Amino acid sequence: MRVLTVHNYYQQPGGEEQIFATEAALLESYGHEVLRYTLHNDNIMGSNSLRLAKNTLWNGTVYRELRSLLRQEKPQIVHFHNTFPLISPAAYHAVQDEGIAVVQTLHNYRLLCPNALFFRNGRICEDCLGKPFPLPGVVHGCYRGDQGATATVATMIGLHSFLGTWQNKVDVFIAYSQFAMQKFIQGGLPAKKLAFKTNFLHPAPEPGEGKGGYALFVGRLSIEKGLGVMLDAWQQLGGKLPLKILGDGPLAGQVIEATQQMPEIEWLGRKSLEQVYEIVGNAAFLVFPSEWYETFGRVAIEAFARGTPVVASKVGAITELIDHERTGLHFQPSDAADLAAKVDWLLTHPQELSKMRREARAEFEARYTAADNYKRLMEIYQSVIK
Repeated sequence: MRVLTVHNYYQQPGGEEQIFATEAALLESYGHEVLRYTLHNDNIMGSNSLRLAKNTLWNGTVYRELRSLLRQEKPQIVHFHNTFPLISPAAYHAVQDEGIAVVQTLHNYRLLCPNALFFRNGRICEDCLGKPFPLPGVVHGCYRGDQGATATVATMIGLHSFLGTWQNKVDVFIAYSQFAMQKFIQGGLPAKKLAFKTNFLHPAPEPGEGKGGYALFVGRLSIEKGLGVMLDAWQQLGGKLPLKILGDGPLAGQVIEATQQMPEIEWLGRKSLEQVYEIVGNAAFLVFPSEWYETFGRVAIEAFARGTPVVASKVGAITELIDHERTGLHFQPSDAADLAAKVDWLLTHPQELSKMRREARAEFEARYTAADNYKRLMEIYQSVIK
């Protein structure tokens, strides 16, 4: 099978590229040919705001380039990951106009929410859910705190809802969790076009030993990831357990300040995937304090693969991943005291923690292997090939 993947990169090199490279590598390992059409937001530099707004709504250059590429390469499937902002929904129309099947993986909530997170002012926000035009997002300037930029994103959402792009130009949407699937149905995507498939790791790391004597956070240092709640919990714990923090982001300054006040906290910054796996495998457990509606939570299955239990907030898709008291623990979202209590419980129950390590790896092998994921992906592809 020949597959063309389409993606607009918008973050710094790291996790995002790794996710899509993993899926491409999986397909190639089974003998499929994977072609790539990508743009990066670095290309925005030098563009004026009116041209960028126009291309966000409909990029005619991308439409023409894609149609030419499709006629030349003739893939059976075009698998979209992100079109925002440079590729634009014009790409769906280009593929459908060539009579080729369109698959879209839903990595966030951009089709329903201007900031793609359902998160505003430090809390869950569903004000735009189900609205054909997300006006509340414009009023609050939810995209980068800029009403003008948010208006562009909202117009993109509203325009293509009106044109039926999501309903008619995509053959199947892939949701990584049942929770996310239900949110997209509430938002107006056709239930019959939604398919469930988890994320996965390829190749999978071996189990670790968990003998490092520390807890670990891995992720973007931003408010929706629950960083503040975790730091408050560690202050309440009073130095009982070291905490290592892996990642970077806008709240890096807050982390640095925390390391100065609490010597048991160490900030490691960015690391390679191999280094991340090593640090995850040696952790006693992973802390996943996210406060937004995660669509999946890939770092959780990275922890499971290494046999590392996860202590996670009970919100969004992460609720599905963690089996409370078997592969980790849930705590109430935004509740630092509850998180501190759950950490304290693990510290006083070493036998239960050891059992969780075995169960976490068993969960990975049962649900998140490359072989199972490939089988499910092929089922989805075959269901829509024209």
